[in-house]
Amino acid sequence: MLKLASISFSYEEPIFKNISFEVGEGEIIGIVGNSGAGKTTLLKVIAGLLDATVGEVYFEENVVTGPSQNLVPGHEDIKLVLQDFGLDVFQTVRENIAGKALYLPRKERDELVNELLELTELGHLSDQKAKYISGGEQQRLALARVLVGEPKLILLDEPFVHLDGRLRMKISNYLLQMKEICGTSFILVSHDGEEMLSLADRIVHFSEGQVKRIASPKEFYFRPESFEEGELFGVINQVEREGKLMLFRPTEFELTEDTNGINLTYMSSQFAGAHYINYFETTNKERIILFQNQPMTNETKINIKKRD
Repeated sequence: MLKLASISFSYEEPIFKNISFEVGEGEIIGIVGNSGAGKTTLLKVIAGLLDATVGEVYFEENVVTGPSQNLVPGHEDIKLVLQDFGLDVFQTVRENIAGKALYLPRKERDELVNELLELTELGHLSDQKAKYISGGEQQRLALARVLVGEPKLILLDEPFVHLDGRLRMKISNYLLQMKEICGTSFILVSHDGEEMLSLADRIVHFSEGQVKRIASPKEFYFRPESFEEGELFGVINQVEREGKLMLFRPTEFELTEDTNGINLTYMSSQFAGAHYINYFETTNKERIILFQNQPMTNETKINIKKRD
């Protein structure tokens, strides 16, 4: 469906360079990287809002052209939600959504608008002008405006940053339904890799304007290539064993009496709902975090047990 062929973009300095990957129909790609890595600019190039300095973007085998060739930039089947939301702030919440569904007969349009108001939990604000609702509510409204058009490819920049956990799960499930039922493809950008683990089919690690790695969520979580990469996807431990650095997640261990085990000195525990977060220190003063369904209050010894 979408192909990025060695694209680069520069203002006075390079923002990103030599980016290549593909997105299939009904696939969710997560782009994960620290703030300032060039992720948002990349989305604008994909959407046809900026021209690539070098390379081409292909959508359904046709080149996506930018503002240098279009009076009104942007591709009709690719929709982008940025963090500035792009709302008509003087229209009501309902009018903002309905205005994107004028292609539908009135009855179907009203049904779809009501469905999206319920999904984004904005029904009680349907007659409120967009400029008077909160930032989080504006983000949900911007998402509803994009979903109403059912585009083939949706690009979302930090889509969950203003949402609580319950609403994040609800909207994530809706995106997954669109993927399965409509074949909609998504590119989601986030600095928080944990958000992408349950949603993305593949993840692109984006750093310093370059693609560092493309792999599955499980690959990134259980087999990170560096401590810095691993940190993007949750808590990770690093210890030195026989001159080698080893990375492991807080669940990748087993208690042992083995003389070759790692001796740990207990520091503290915190209750975190589904588990306790247990803090230890090795004899080399390395800080270790282990997850258990109960507090681990004593000195202990562990073996690292990597997951498949």
